[in-house]
Amino acid sequence: MLDAVVAEVHAALRGLSEGAVATYIPELARADPAAFGVAVVTVDGRAALAGDAERAFTLQSCSKPMTYGLALEERGAEVVHARVGAEPTGDRFNSIIKLDGRDRPHNPMVNAGAIAITSLIGGRDQAERSARVLAALGRYTGRPAVVDGPTYESERATGHRNRAIAHLMLNYGAIEGPLDEHLDLYFQQCSVLVTARDLAVAAATLANGGVNPVTQARALDARHVRDVLAVMFTCGLYDGAGQWARDVGLPAKSGVGGGILAVAPGRLGIGVWSPLLDARGNSVRGVEACRELSRRLGLHVFA
Repeated sequence: MLDAVVAEVHAALRGLSEGAVATYIPELARADPAAFGVAVVTVDGRAALAGDAERAFTLQSCSKPMTYGLALEERGAEVVHARVGAEPTGDRFNSIIKLDGRDRPHNPMVNAGAIAITSLIGGRDQAERSARVLAALGRYTGRPAVVDGPTYESERATGHRNRAIAHLMLNYGAIEGPLDEHLDLYFQQCSVLVTARDLAVAAATLANGGVNPVTQARALDARHVRDVLAVMFTCGLYDGAGQWARDVGLPAKSGVGGGILAVAPGRLGIGVWSPLLDARGNSVRGVEACRELSRRLGLHVFA
């Protein structure tokens, strides 16, 4: 049944041509607008794939729940949320307009919060910090995390808005330490290559209490899974999070590479990829696919 539903949802939406690929990072502008993959992985490791589900793209902001979880494990929730809040912003994902009343970025799912989270990842040097992040991402997907060089260089060359965000936070004490190194690590995590299937495995890992259902490796301590899912639910789709919560009803995270990962706790994970984005930076086909899968499989958490 699951294979049939995934195939039918993909077939119904593959002709949808609304939206545009991201162009503010030059390498993302090269994406194939016709690409569309859908994957579902259950908590017992069964996978259903359709379309371009095994075709690689870059993780972008879909990395944010995973690095948030890593920071929670390394530093603890009290330290993490002294630096980063847990409230929706109502603003675009790359807003530099405001911090919250405690001079923190609002949540870990927007760029400001994700940069602050990355600044908390420890290590003796930058190489060890990078290795920790990549290892954590690999535990979620079940395979080694590889940075796409051209995308990473493109992000570094054009990431002036993220640098502005970081300098603003440095000014207010929301981050400390070597700013360029923090940004470099952030650009790396965003440039990791994944597939829709990888996103579905990562989502299924969160659905499975932090244990990867394919490899059986623990990616996140169970006590932190609730926090990650809660922030994903309220903040994961940027300024479209409220409508997503109403229509789809699943903790989720999107990225401007066109990926979305969505979590049905205790049941399954969804990974979708289509580079055509709406005005909020969310995949048009991806949102529609998740809405339809939630409806057909009865996944909405309030249904």
